[in-house]
Amino acid sequence: MYLRPRVAPPLASLLGDVPFLHSLVDALGSPLNVLLPEAVAGNAERFRAVYRRHRLAGRVYFAHKANRSSALVRRLAACDPAAVGIDVASLAELRHALGAGFTGDRIMATGPKDREFLWLAARTGATVNLDSPGELELLAGLVREHGLGTVDVLARLSGFEADTALGAGTRVLSRRSRFGTPVAEADALWDALERHADVVRLTGLAYHLDTTGLEEKARALERCVLLMDECRARGFAPRAVDIGGGFGVGYVEDAAEWERWTTALTEAVLGTRPPLTWRGHGYGLRNEGGTVRGSAALYPAHRPVAGPGYLDELLTRPAPALGRSPATLLLEHLHDLHIEPGRALVDQCGLSLARVLDVRPAEDGRHLVRLGMNAGDVSLEEHGVLVDPVLLPRAPAGGPEEPAGVYLVGNLCLEADLITRRLVFLPRLPRAGDALAFVNTAGYAMDFHAHRAQRQPVARTVAAVREGGSWRWCLDEDYWPISHPGGVSS
Repeated sequence: MYLRPRVAPPLASLLGDVPFLHSLVDALGSPLNVLLPEAVAGNAERFRAVYRRHRLAGRVYFAHKANRSSALVRRLAACDPAAVGIDVASLAELRHALGAGFTGDRIMATGPKDREFLWLAARTGATVNLDSPGELELLAGLVREHGLGTVDVLARLSGFEADTALGAGTRVLSRRSRFGTPVAEADALWDALERHADVVRLTGLAYHLDTTGLEEKARALERCVLLMDECRARGFAPRAVDIGGGFGVGYVEDAAEWERWTTALTEAVLGTRPPLTWRGHGYGLRNEGGTVRGSAALYPAHRPVAGPGYLDELLTRPAPALGRSPATLLLEHLHDLHIEPGRALVDQCGLSLARVLDVRPAEDGRHLVRLGMNAGDVSLEEHGVLVDPVLLPRAPAGGPEEPAGVYLVGNLCLEADLITRRLVFLPRLPRAGDALAFVNTAGYAMDFHAHRAQRQPVARTVAAVREGGSWRWCLDEDYWPISHPGGVSS
């Protein structure tokens, strides 16, 4: 019952250098995050290749909330300014982006906004992605009060399911969101933008749907293109559609392994096979009188189409009402396309290391493996992502060994501190002193839920760069995308 990770170069090369990884843990402790700054630049270029394929202009904005790293942000700041920007969702993220080398004109301010966040965004020339007329009123008041220049804004919309303007009988179904102004209430937002036209300039429309459904996203994009026409009729001059993120990542390499495991989970919940999880946890599934109820709260860990490929498919498929592809609609109307990938932009950009502290028998004949980390340090499961770690032996095996199913537990004095609730299968039973590498954790899993509970250390983060035939590293905060005579800064 393996769920082996998808590992692409250069992450595969880093994983292959086991002595180097052990030396990092020995020097800097467990847990430890390792990032590959060059990989994030490569991902940005793959997204840009999709733009070129469809002859589209616009920016790829990195959703900074996916990872707090300085190295990743600084490397993206060194990319083509016209092609790559950053999406910040807090005052601290905005300050970090500015300090990492982004100029205000490359920054998109999203998320919940207080007065300080809005003031600095306006003061530095960032584009503000507005969620509501109330947010617009607050921004306009600050601009007038402090004599700031005109601020570029996007209007973020939601509630497309309530809209029927795409054609007779058409009903667009999408999940409700607490972000954005419902399309049915957009007139109030247009009225507010007209009242404040002296201090804000509408440069486009935006949406972010909590779904992986291509059809829903294509409908929303098409509706935004039509709404842009309504905006122009009111005297605005919008030029861009921002479709947010949600492009996805494939974590598990083998589709058959994923299908086999999810099928076996259902069978285990029904009781027709031995449990696959700690004390029968069902990940949202339950047995009611011999029938499986509920839905599995799991990320689709094997995704044949994700990241840039997902964007390409979205832009290619015909839009439902007008029958032309979103890429064609954008080109016909001379609109730019903005996207805000987070997880997808840091795909294959890092891993999290943990030292094996203790191995002992569990209650069902399996083993508990206690790691030098807790569930907040590698929160894959918090996002429903299931994937095997990679075993990094401290020393070569002394002879033939059998695969082992183990439960991974953390370093907190809590029954609930499980790194993963499922039974994880490894090539052999780990030993104290070995390390486990959790692959592809740079998107949300690495530091999104990290904390200092019980005064346990939070993972330090390093940036690794391949030079010649070996790896070099420096602390995350010491990485800069410039060359030094001796290699990377350290």
